[in-house]
This record gives sequence, C-alpha cells and structure tokens, in this order.
Amino acid sequence: MAQSKVNTICWVKRLGVILILIFCLLLGLTAEESSNEVETVNENKETKKVMKTEEEWKAQLTSEEFRILRKAGTERPNGKIYQEFKEHGAGVYFCIGCDTELFSSNEKFDSHCGWPSFFDPSQVKNVKTSVDYLLGYPRTEVLCAVCDGHLGHVFTGEGFDTPTDKRYCINGTVLRFRPKAEDVDGNGSSSN
Repeated sequence: MAQSKVNTICWVKRLGVILILIFCLLLGLTAEESSNEVETVNENKETKKVMKTEEEWKAQLTSEEFRILRKAGTERPNGKIYQEFKEHGAGVYFCIGCDTELFSSNEKFDSHCGWPSFFDPSQVKNVKTSVDYLLGYPRTEVLCAVCDGHLGHVFTGEGFDTPTDKRYCINGTVLRFRPKAEDVDGNGSSSN
C-alpha cells in the first residue's frame, strides 16, 4: 500500500512538470528563452553591481531577509511589517541588501492585498523585472538591479486608480524605510 502511494506521488509530480513544459511550449518559450527575458530598465546607465557570496549575505541579513531577498521567498500577508508600512509617512524605501533606493511614498498606495504596494519605482534604473514560472504560470518578478535581490512581483491591469495601472507587490521585509526628514543624496544612498 505504501509503495502505491509513493508511486502516485511520483506520477503527480511528473505530470506537474509535464504540464509546465507544455504550458511553456504553448507560450512559445524554451527554458533558455525564458531565462533571457530579464528586462533591465535603462540599460544604458551603468550601475555598480553588489556581488556577495551566500555566506556573506547570511552574515548581513536576518534569516527571514535572506530567505526572501536571496531565495525568492514571500513574507506572510498582513503581518507586522505590513501594518508598519501602512503607518509610514513621507519617505523613501531602500533595498535591505544593498541600500539602493527603490520606491518612495509618492508611489505608494494601499491595494489591500496584505503586502506593500507601489504603482512605480521611484528610481526606475534600480529595479528590473524577470518572468518566473515558480507557480507553474508566468509572473513578473521584481528584482533590485544592483544586488539582484528578490523584492516581489508586479501585476498590471487590475483596475487600480493609479497613473500606471501597475501594482508592485513588494515584500516589506526587504525594504528599509527612511522618513523624508533624513538627508538623502541623488544616488539614493544616505549621506550620513
């Protein structure tokens, strides 16, 4: 009986992989093409990349920050971080991994989804997107263009009353908020 159950589980997993491959083929994508779909906004502007080993990231980040930023994890919706995000006033949001400016309160809105939402990055050159198939269907992943850290996903066409009709659904755990009162230079890093 136990062997039958194991065989059934293996069969279901294989079927899932086959369905994903069929879906990709229907979209006209191969694994190589989908990995090449990474779009970097403003490629002409050179941004200095932050490269660290996994051990260096683990030493710098908490285990939850590492899980989300470096392993494409997702925080739980409607948590403490989200409640704090809703209370933030004017200010700027930076990547927890490399201190790069990503979003500001000017682009922030409450989509009631349980995660911080923005209709656009404040510094477009610092954010890039890539198509992922982790759930078996295409989603547009949002990454920090400087450290390649996973931030969340961007969705379009949801009907929000915003200038872009986009919702950057971002994990608050990987954002560092600085109130507007803090002095920030033009590169998005604190001058302190």
